Amino acid sequence: MFKTEQILSGMATLAISLGIAGVIGRSFSHKPFTGTDTLSLPGSDLPFIGPLLFDQDSLFYLTLILVIALWYVMRHTRVGLRLRAVGEDPASADVAGVAVDWYKLIAATLAGSLCGLAGAYLCLSGSNVWVDNMIAGRGWIAMALVAFARWQPLRALAGAFLFGALEALLPRMQASGVDMPIYLMGMIPYLLTIAVLIIIARFGRHDAQPAALGMIYLRQDRH
Repeated sequence: MFKTEQILSGMATLAISLGIAGVIGRSFSHKPFTGTDTLSLPGSDLPFIGPLLFDQDSLFYLTLILVIALWYVMRHTRVGLRLRAVGEDPASADVAGVAVDWYKLIAATLAGSLCGLAGAYLCLSGSNVWVDNMIAGRGWIAMALVAFARWQPLRALAGAFLFGALEALLPRMQASGVDMPIYLMGMIPYLLTIAVLIIIARFGRHDAQPAALGMIYLRQDRH
């Protein structure tokens, strides 16, 4: 997009964002606030599945809507077709008249916005309090989830439920008296993430990710 190395740019953005969040949020740290309200939909009284699917907060249902909307846009609209073309072969997309840099900017902005919404969800629907670095590396799990889902939004949703269920299960295991060191228990989601990446690298197909992922496109290099 800005013709810079994307991994280095991403790491720099991460470091800057952590610093900015710490400075701005210092006055709000550890101060409880009112989060989002729970929406009890028809079916919430069903055993087991009712509270999981029909008794959640508004951001949960917004997430479901966003995932379905993104899947539809990517698979069934001209905008999605152009965006996928930019990810697969930006030179061909450029020849076809697609504004490659503009689509990359839109995709990066939307991705950052959704990541911000995910971080806000932890405050508004989880702890109802903001603490510096409360994300605790969950963004790396999200990146592994993208590879696990093979860049498919609906699969990513299923994988998010899987990782989320595991993270929700761990404190309940500790409360029930499971004899496991607390630090080891906290490592489990990240160990699972590493295991998933190893399995994908060893056995997964490598044609799922966009062919031009992470590559800098320069029009003068077009063949």
